[in-house]
Amino acid sequence: MSQKSLLFVHAHPDDETISTGATMAKYVALGYRVTLVTCTSGEEGEILVSELAELASDKLDKLGEHRQLELKNAMEKLKVTDHRFLGFAGKYRDSGMVGTSANEHPQSFMKADLLAAASDLVAVIREVKPEILITYDDFGGYGHPDHIQANRISHYAKDLAKVASFKPELGEAHEISKLYWTAIPYSHVEKGFAKVAQSEGSKFFGVESAAELPFLQSDEIVTTLIDGTEFLNQKLAALREHKTQVDLAGEFFQLAQAAGPEAFGFEFYRLIEPIVKNLAGIIEKDFYE
Repeated sequence: MSQKSLLFVHAHPDDETISTGATMAKYVALGYRVTLVTCTSGEEGEILVSELAELASDKLDKLGEHRQLELKNAMEKLKVTDHRFLGFAGKYRDSGMVGTSANEHPQSFMKADLLAAASDLVAVIREVKPEILITYDDFGGYGHPDHIQANRISHYAKDLAKVASFKPELGEAHEISKLYWTAIPYSHVEKGFAKVAQSEGSKFFGVESAAELPFLQSDEIVTTLIDGTEFLNQKLAALREHKTQVDLAGEFFQLAQAAGPEAFGFEFYRLIEPIVKNLAGIIEKDFYE
């Protein structure tokens, strides 16, 4: 029997660890093949390490190369051995936030030809033959153009990969069984805020309640809970490898300590294909149910 396979499609290094790191570590430990495709090298990211400030895109423009190494080190912590960039490292560039000059860079991922980028992902799908594909929702979680583009190419590639007549040189046609979007249910974050308020004060991440965060979903549309609390230490170790992007003394780690292992050990998803009818909240705790 062939090895079961999951494919995660993320926009920048560190996205994979923040939203799906415990899940990835868990399924690796279960013996499944876990493949990570990262669409850009995160060239436009904010640099939180002062001694590396010269790597910024408006200076030496070497941050992407550095973040490739950070990603490699993070995947070692999660024990993910199959991680690759879409097309090749550096083919698509971090587009930056909406309205910034980085949007107009000729290699900007948000400006990439949809068919060309999807074809690069089709090649991966046909090679690793995943049953499960995981990416962002159609708003990219919080509106980042690269996250939205990752969603678009994931859906397009999923459909193209199963058409035998589409670019047969990319490999044998393969049909993915289930496609998921990452999700963060409102109630989960609300519980975390309540715990943090008891130990850290009433305000966190610049807001006083979960209701003020724009990227949360109603509990009714979240279908899947993966309990990765057993792998939380691996997730946090991987996150620490993304040194340019994560303040080790910052709010993320404070929240993880104050709110307990469920805060970042529980990872949530929304099953998009096939469509779930009569949805009323969590229906599965394993992608293979």
